[in-house]
Amino acid sequence: MKYSLKQLAVFDAVASFESVSAAAKKLSMTQSAVSMSLSQLESLLGRPLFTRQGNRLTLSHWGSWLRPRARRLLQDAQQIELGLHDQQLISGVFQLCSSQTAAEHLLPDLISKIDNDFPELRIELMVENTDHVIEGILNYDYELGIIEGRSDDSRIHQENWVDDHLVIVAAPHHPYANYEEVNLAQLEQAKWVLREQGAGTRRIFDGALHGLIENINVWKEYEQVPVLKSMVKHGPYIGSLPFLDVEKDVAAGTLVILPTPQLDMKRTLSFVWRNDSGENPLRDCVLSEARRMIKERFKNKRF
Repeated sequence: MKYSLKQLAVFDAVASFESVSAAAKKLSMTQSAVSMSLSQLESLLGRPLFTRQGNRLTLSHWGSWLRPRARRLLQDAQQIELGLHDQQLISGVFQLCSSQTAAEHLLPDLISKIDNDFPELRIELMVENTDHVIEGILNYDYELGIIEGRSDDSRIHQENWVDDHLVIVAAPHHPYANYEEVNLAQLEQAKWVLREQGAGTRRIFDGALHGLIENINVWKEYEQVPVLKSMVKHGPYIGSLPFLDVEKDVAAGTLVILPTPQLDMKRTLSFVWRNDSGENPLRDCVLSEARRMIKERFKNKRF
């Protein structure tokens, strides 16, 4: 074997940051050392691994082919190092990216359980909207993602985790709050605050309205669920959010769920990973614990 794991680690860091200087900072190396290592790897393999686009280094065809294989080698090497040292098969760092609802309401319990049962498995969590989760999975930034709704990308494997649904909410003082049913014409006339385009929540909401309401009056769009809830609570707006996000507010009487029987806003929270990612015992461990946790929640009627 002519190449080294260190060269593969340098290649992976440059691919992640699309920058020699950023990769050097991450690896605690000099820029010249990173450039030399990358040049040596390209020379050994006889293929250009990057193309330069302005100030960015983007993966070439050969670089894209190499990256998932390099990552698997690096993960195996890390498991060997940590596993032999601690006599633990499930050990290492695992990159997980999740949409907001799962990150806020489900992952704290899951990560706490994994921390307790597998102390050598360290989960690095990022929170993004669904489109960015999928983008990160496709770019090899994360080993596992959690999205709202579905992905139709053939490169992605998807496994349903939890069934959920969206609700329409208003403040108790809103004119619609005491209606026995809110019809489509009333929804069309309302002032809305919603999640941004690209969010799984927004995609489900837009899909539910498709063919029923042509246009709605969207005043503001935000990524942050607390901002949306606050605007609904204190303003003349209504919004659409996951039930998990508003359950406590409804119980406390600060938000009201509007009855909208004409809308079907069921959805699924799902795990996603690349089809070509191969076997990964850390991913299998996280998935197994996640399935077990949801089964226990249903058993204890916590949903």
